[in-house]
Amino acid sequence: MGDSGSTSNNAAIRKRAQIAKANRTMFLWIAISSALVGSAIVVSYFLGQKMIYNEKVLAEMGRTVSTLKANNDIAPELQAQIRILDTNENLNSAKANPDDQALQVILDALPDDANSLALGASFQSRLLTGVDGVVIESLQVEPVVGIESQTESAAPVVMTETEGETVSQHMINIQFAVSGSQDALQTVLRNLERSIRLIDIRLLQVESRGETQMMTIQARAYYEPAKTIELQEKVVEP
Repeated sequence: MGDSGSTSNNAAIRKRAQIAKANRTMFLWIAISSALVGSAIVVSYFLGQKMIYNEKVLAEMGRTVSTLKANNDIAPELQAQIRILDTNENLNSAKANPDDQALQVILDALPDDANSLALGASFQSRLLTGVDGVVIESLQVEPVVGIESQTESAAPVVMTETEGETVSQHMINIQFAVSGSQDALQTVLRNLERSIRLIDIRLLQVESRGETQMMTIQARAYYEPAKTIELQEKVVEP
């Protein structure tokens, strides 16, 4: 009887040991499976974010390629138009220097800087001189505020409306007075009209002084600051 009881106890101990071992093994596999599942979720989330980021990068690259392609497509047309301008008789006849290209006339008509001194010299040497009987009584070209004059004020801007749109143009104010005969003053006005650079006359007064007449004009000339076009890098945020 003692031997059978001892055998029964040994069998029960072995069963308990096997059950405990099986529990430990199952717990280990569950822990490993949980770790694998968690890692798979993390990796899947990372890959998903990476795919979304790559899609953003590809979209930006696609827009850049489209812009460059559009620019390349219109480049031949622009070059053809420039070649046509180079053969324009009106532009070639208005060149300041014979060696200049015809396109330079267009650039001279709307300079990219507010050079009031050059404008005043042009008036004095080209537009108001060379006319028989004309005397320059006064000539004043105002320096552009904030650019040429010593002040922190903003540069003067005139607002004009064109087909319902408000256009901002940078301007230089000019005032001058010349005296001479009626025919001579008309020649001065024709010189202003034929000027390469746009001269916008705002006020014109003519006064008789015996045998001569004095003409006072307040006008505006315009310039357009240069614009820089350059390639830039864009950082795509994740």
